[in-house]
Amino acid sequence: MNVLAIKPELSVVIPVYNEEAGLDKLFGRLYPALDKAGITYEIIFVNDGSRDNSVAILAEQYRQRPDVTRVVLFNGNYGQHMAILAGFEQTRGEIIVTLDADLQNPPEEIPKLVEKMREGYDYVGSIRRKRQDTAWRTIASKAMNHLRERITNIHITDQGNMLRAYGRNVIDLVNQCGEVNTFVPALAYKFARKPTEIVVEHEERAAGESKYSLYSLIRLNFDLVTGFSLVPLQVFSLLGMTLSFCSGLLVLILLVRRFLLGAEAEGVFTLFAIAFFFMGVILFGIGLVGEYVGRIFQQVRARPRYVVQTILQGQPRREGHELDEAEGVVLEKRQVGR
Repeated sequence: MNVLAIKPELSVVIPVYNEEAGLDKLFGRLYPALDKAGITYEIIFVNDGSRDNSVAILAEQYRQRPDVTRVVLFNGNYGQHMAILAGFEQTRGEIIVTLDADLQNPPEEIPKLVEKMREGYDYVGSIRRKRQDTAWRTIASKAMNHLRERITNIHITDQGNMLRAYGRNVIDLVNQCGEVNTFVPALAYKFARKPTEIVVEHEERAAGESKYSLYSLIRLNFDLVTGFSLVPLQVFSLLGMTLSFCSGLLVLILLVRRFLLGAEAEGVFTLFAIAFFFMGVILFGIGLVGEYVGRIFQQVRARPRYVVQTILQGQPRREGHELDEAEGVVLEKRQVGR
């Protein structure tokens, strides 16, 4: 009987991008932790266009544990959240957990999330007990968490932590979405009926370095804010009305002053400063509107969010697929995208 035909209780989705240095350590802790928990599970690795030896390492791991392992290979780099969404589409478990491949979130914490889900929750977020990040990243993350909660009304204490558990009802709704840019934890939170959070441990990166540059973090937060709220546009509308009122009041004051005191050269630089301030506000507002328009442009083009080149999985042979009989690997030659 094919083990993959049995529906597991737990599906673990792990995006992988240039993680060759730490994958063996991940395997050495992840599989024993899940085996020890006594949970029926599957692990879905999604290779997000790695340029190192990650694909070969993942393929070798599949050969060693084909009963619980599947590997989704992108034809390019589409980003962590697109990789997670692709993994969601392949899951079959009732509980789905996302985990980063760098071991900053210990795999041994997964059973804690599963136990919390069994209490009736359909979304379990996690809060890092003691973050092992640089000071600037910790401060910036907390500031963005606070700002995001005020703007979007999405209550996620630690948005940068990807160790989260989702119920099948939430994942099914997420899979129906076709957003080009999104933030997966926030999107899932919107669909959750009974969300909660727990505290988990956090460790230093096992190997390699962070794949998120400062620019990437800024882009991610733009996606988070503009993808789930119109508050920034509404704020600028109110700001525009306020500045217009103040500008009209200032013109009235200057006219009265001119008639009472006559023409004078004083205050020229003050007027320049006010004009430059208004121009800065206008340019920032145009940029913000551009963010929303850009999202609309990307959405209406209707291009695939990602393209799956190959899926390594053990299953019966189907027409149109090439099967390696020695390893039970199905190589899906068709390209799948959404």
